[in-house]
Amino acid sequence: MNTLLDEPIADGEPDATQLILTDIQSGILQPGTWLKQVDLETRYGRGRNEIRRALDRLAQKRVVEHVPNRGYHVYKADGKQADDIAEIRIILETGVVPKAVATATADDISNLRVLAERFESLILHGTVLELYEANLNFHRAFVQLSGNGELDGIIAELRQRTSSAPVSQWKTRARIEQSAREHHEMIDLLEAGNASKLKALIERHIRQR
Repeated sequence: MNTLLDEPIADGEPDATQLILTDIQSGILQPGTWLKQVDLETRYGRGRNEIRRALDRLAQKRVVEHVPNRGYHVYKADGKQADDIAEIRIILETGVVPKAVATATADDISNLRVLAERFESLILHGTVLELYEANLNFHRAFVQLSGNGELDGIIAELRQRTSSAPVSQWKTRARIEQSAREHHEMIDLLEAGNASKLKALIERHIRQR
């Protein structure tokens, strides 16, 4: 399941938007890379109009940036913008905590544990893209405990603005392992109903401290 863009599938094949997005997520197309339409047409075997529509849609999602009279490049956030977006994510994701603590069921806790274990297992055996998706799936499940169907989409778009490629998600292998531990700690605090410590942990988790 694609957690970033809900792309239509025709005849079992992803459209150009999904193909370009996958290459960005996997780090093949790095932040700052200029995207020549003719090269993309050749790479994906798609027509000019489909490639242009795909680039326009990715630009709307802030995955790529359109520069008038120059073309498109993979979006690259500056440091301040990344910090500002982290602040917004902290506000939104800690805001979920009271509702999550009040409504989380045993099944919800069990589901989160499965997702946390999936992320942890991929550290050794998965690809960067699989790890990235597993992380998104865990956080998405947590946010969905709020019961707010719009919130997940907003947070997903915020993530795209700061790290369009999974390789930029974590600074070191040690930070990936710490993130895995924090996922389990988040679940334990949720199950214990400790909202204040859970909020503090989520903030550290997002800031990667």
